[in-house]
Amino acid sequence: MTTITIGSRKSKLAMWQTDTVAAMLAKSGMETTINSMETKGDKILDVSIAKIGSKGVFTVELEEELQNGNTDIAVHSAKDMQSILPDGFELIAFTDREKPNDVLLSRDSSIDLGDSQKKVRVGTSSVRRIALLKHFYPHVEAVEMRGNLQTRIQKMDDGACDALMLAYAGVKRMEYEDMIVKIFSEEEFIPPVGQGCIAIESAVNLDAGKREKVRDCLNNPDSEVCLLAERAFLRVMEGGCSIPAFGLAVLQGDELLLRGGLSSLDGQTVLVKSVRGSREEADPLGRQLGSYILDNGGREILADIQRQQG
Repeated sequence: MTTITIGSRKSKLAMWQTDTVAAMLAKSGMETTINSMETKGDKILDVSIAKIGSKGVFTVELEEELQNGNTDIAVHSAKDMQSILPDGFELIAFTDREKPNDVLLSRDSSIDLGDSQKKVRVGTSSVRRIALLKHFYPHVEAVEMRGNLQTRIQKMDDGACDALMLAYAGVKRMEYEDMIVKIFSEEEFIPPVGQGCIAIESAVNLDAGKREKVRDCLNNPDSEVCLLAERAFLRVMEGGCSIPAFGLAVLQGDELLLRGGLSSLDGQTVLVKSVRGSREEADPLGRQLGSYILDNGGREILADIQRQQG
């Protein structure tokens, strides 16, 4: 029997994702063992992701285990994956995608972001969410908030903020749906690339038989097409967690619609563009969108972000 060793972060959400993947592999007749660890991004909670440096902040330790053969695959939230992987690694599968929207979580169901007369403090660590909050709800105060979902809820309960802005997928998987007070429209709050999807990473020298079995079991072809388009866009933007870029691809029959863009850090300028093509054109569509955004104000925004982030 084939045994697959899975690398994972230790957080409850990461382990939920890993246990889900392990169950799928087991159902296909493979044995699994799990090797869990903390990453740099899990350990440093008093500094924003942008300041830590976004390249591999949640992945480097997992990739070291893949490289030395201690694990066969690593399970990631696709949105945490850098746009260009280090040499020697590849993404071999993308799972079924959960609803990709952002949500607002609070103990206070009466919170209304549309009421500009009422001060609301929203906890988030995302430069994209902060920028879009400034754009659509300039009266809202964004509060820097790092840590896993349970830690953030505790910080909110301790009075650090009134509400949290999070991904619906994580909230649902951790069974906090009853605390959702608002689901943000993906038309305005376009999600980050990959949100709602689990990505499976391996070293390129993984045994070909194992690679094929894992891919056959876990990969959703529709998710893969959408993620290839989104990640191609982000690659052109040379983006990671430190820039407020966003992109969401959806399939409409055999047609692929990719909508994405970039915001300035202060939310004053938001560039958005949609492109369409066949599902076979996922990568070129992503590159086309990225080039358009760069050529129409994106380069200037990125240069300004670089200056501000030093």
